[in-house]
Amino acid sequence: MRRSLTAAAALAFGLTLASPVQADEAPSYGAPEATEAIGLSVLGTYDTDVFDSSGAEIVAHDPRTQRLFVVNAAAAVVEVLDVSDPENPEKLFDLETAGVRAADGSVVERGGAANSVAVHGNVVAVAVEAADRTDDGWVVLFDTSGRSVNALRVGALPDMLTFTPEGRTLLVANEGEPNDEVTVDPEGSVSVIAVNRRPASLTQADVRTADFRAWDEGRELHPDVRVYGPDLSTGEPGTPGRVARNLEPEYIVADSPHTAHVMLQEANAFGVLDLRTAEITDIVPLGVKDHMEPGNGFDASDRDGEIAIENWPVLGMYQPDGFDGYRWRGRTLLVTANEGDARDLDGYSEESRLKNLDVCEDSPRVQEFLENNDQGIESVEELTADENLGRLSVSAAEGLREDGSCYEEIHSFGGRSFSIFGDDGELLFDSGSDFERITAEAAPEFFNSNHRENNFDGRSDDKGPEPEGLVLGKVKGRTYAFIGLERVGGVMICDVTDPRNVTFTDYVNNRDFGADPSSREAGDLGAEGLTFISGGDSPIPGVPVLAVANEVSGTTTLFRIDS
Repeated sequence: MRRSLTAAAALAFGLTLASPVQADEAPSYGAPEATEAIGLSVLGTYDTDVFDSSGAEIVAHDPRTQRLFVVNAAAAVVEVLDVSDPENPEKLFDLETAGVRAADGSVVERGGAANSVAVHGNVVAVAVEAADRTDDGWVVLFDTSGRSVNALRVGALPDMLTFTPEGRTLLVANEGEPNDEVTVDPEGSVSVIAVNRRPASLTQADVRTADFRAWDEGRELHPDVRVYGPDLSTGEPGTPGRVARNLEPEYIVADSPHTAHVMLQEANAFGVLDLRTAEITDIVPLGVKDHMEPGNGFDASDRDGEIAIENWPVLGMYQPDGFDGYRWRGRTLLVTANEGDARDLDGYSEESRLKNLDVCEDSPRVQEFLENNDQGIESVEELTADENLGRLSVSAAEGLREDGSCYEEIHSFGGRSFSIFGDDGELLFDSGSDFERITAEAAPEFFNSNHRENNFDGRSDDKGPEPEGLVLGKVKGRTYAFIGLERVGGVMICDVTDPRNVTFTDYVNNRDFGADPSSREAGDLGAEGLTFISGGDSPIPGVPVLAVANEVSGTTTLFRIDS
């Protein structure tokens, strides 16, 4: 039988996810103690029986009908589930997007994937990319009964969409990724769609586009915003330039009826969107995480044969994927899942093993590490050995000395953590090495396992547990962050009510490492999208619920949230 393991149980009883051991046999890695203020327990799971093909990615909830809308990218549809009995989720029907006629006269193509879904009132919005992802995509609008009512053309590769809190505006992140050969690179943008009248009557004129062209036309870009890779700008008047083509909106949080924040993951920055004018008003860099600082260690190698959470002369680029926002003392705060992401295409890749780059012998950071480390490493040759930093995935686009001779600084992808930033980019909190320490205590035999197979240390060289999805929810007056770990799996819960006093609450992983990952017995693999359902909207009156879509196992699981 599959078991749901909490970190609290692991700490108290020395359990792994595969088999119990005695408490005095369980190693200690200094993980923070779980407060257990709230906890998760599995209610029920819907299984697509689609393994490792994105059978369940993004999930949205309609409280009026108690339905979940789940993106099944493998089938290019949105599956509609009845969760009025959350212990027995039942599929009702699919939302089919192909063939829907759009307001501009185009028809939604077959062959394009559904990427995201959002619900507000009686409107369900689905983001659909074109069969050729560099072409403009669509937003297809349904009512909650499943009837398509309209479609609107948006930018290239619409990857995520969301409604503003009052539901009057729909925002679409058009990622605008290049093709694999990097010969075509559409610009990234955000579509701003007024939906405060009947969706069926919307026209293409209701779609406004926020772009980044101002930074190609003379506006100063902060030097820490990453703009890199091939320059495909033509220089012709009226065409988007390097910045507009390079920035790729990943995720949007609508903070108010007037403002939204747009995550630019590869650029390690976020944009500020004025909804009234449909303009990007600022681009704010997130900075880097110094892994030499106390508490910021990580396990860097999949070839050292042990759990070794150490400090290294590495700068981690936060590069969040999912994020959410809340208000604290009159200030907007952004809570980020620091996944990390590289540009890695056939025509251009920044990703490299560190051992394949020349590290400057006289780099001040490297010299500081060699003089002060506790690992007994005395040379760059030792530092770049496979059992140390040699196999770490790093960016070849960052840290190169001006003369091109060697790399003075080492930049890795992601922070292996979650953070809280002010809306000015100020870092208020980061969880440091907590996620690796907590998962090491919960399942030491499968530390930093991948999601497609059960292994030990398999992801240490590449983003570790890889926090990806994040959602905030209020329970009994306190604000909690629920963070999905894409690789080892499970959900971290942290109390973020006060960013100056963040506490770890619990870790739950509905995965059985003793089972074949391709079997139903393995449980949830590859947490992708999370949705918090408040007690007032819950299928269990007064009891909040968390819904998690898992892209590798193709499962959608509902968790009861109890104090």
